[in-house]
Amino acid sequence: MMQSLTEIHCFRLGQQAYRRISLLSWLMASGLLCCATLALFLCVTVWQSYDHTFTFYLKWQDALVALSAFTTFLTLGGIALIFCFLLALRSGYKHYMITLEGSLLTARDLSPLNLASIFWMMNSVFWCAVVVVIGLFPAILIGWTLHLSSPALSIVLTTIVGILCLAGLAASTVAAVFIGIGCIGAFKSVRKLGDAHRYELSSRTNVSIDNFELSIIHPGRPESMIDLNLLAKEDRHLLLALLHERWIDTEKEWNPELGEEINVALQEVEDGLLATA
Repeated sequence: MMQSLTEIHCFRLGQQAYRRISLLSWLMASGLLCCATLALFLCVTVWQSYDHTFTFYLKWQDALVALSAFTTFLTLGGIALIFCFLLALRSGYKHYMITLEGSLLTARDLSPLNLASIFWMMNSVFWCAVVVVIGLFPAILIGWTLHLSSPALSIVLTTIVGILCLAGLAASTVAAVFIGIGCIGAFKSVRKLGDAHRYELSSRTNVSIDNFELSIIHPGRPESMIDLNLLAKEDRHLLLALLHERWIDTEKEWNPELGEEINVALQEVEDGLLATA
C-alpha cells in the first residue's frame, strides 16, 4: 500500500525583524518599568505624608495613592504582556512563524503593532481610572465644606456636594466597569498574543495580499493579518510561489484576484533580490 507524504514548509521570522522587534519590546518594557517605579515611589511617599484616621469623606491623598498604586499594577501588567509577546516572538524565530502543509496553513501574528495594541489598551484603562478618581472628587470637597466657619453655608454647600457625589459615583461606577472589562480582555490577550492559528485553504477561506500583508479569513476562526515583510526575502519568495501553486490547485477558490496580488508581490520580492545580489 502506497502512502503519500505531505511536505511541510516552515517559514521562520527573519533575523533582522526578530532583533528589531525584540529591541522595541525591551525598550517599551524598560519604559514601563520606569513608570511603575515612579508610580510606586509616589504612592509610598504620599501614603507616609498624612494621617490615616477614618473620616466620612475622601481625602485627596487617598485618591492619589489609589491612582498611583493602580498605575503601578497596570504598568506591571503591561510588562507581563510584553514578555508573553517576546516568548511568542522567540518561538516564531526558533521554530516557525508560518507553516504550509498541503492545504493547511498555520500562521502567527508577530507584527510590532502588537506592542501598539498593548500600549493603547493600557492607555484606555488608565484614563478610565482617572475618570473614577474625578468622579469621586465631590467626596473630597465634603472635607472642605464640613469645616467652613459659617454653619448655614456649610450645610448648604455640603448638601450640594452630596448631590454631586451621587452623579460622580455613577460616572465612577461606569468607568470601573470598563476597567473590569479591560482587565478581562487583557487576560484573554495574554493567551492569544502571538498565538498560532490554523486554517484550511478551501472555498470557505478568503485569502488576500495587500502591501505584503497576508489576510486570512475563515468562518469560525479568528482573522489573521500577517506581515510578510517579517520573513527573509528568500522565504517570502518561496511562500508566495507555494501559495500561488496551491491557489491554482484549488481552481482559484480562495479569491479570484489572489493570483494577480501574488504576482505583484512576487515581482517586488524579485526586484529586491536582484538589488541585493
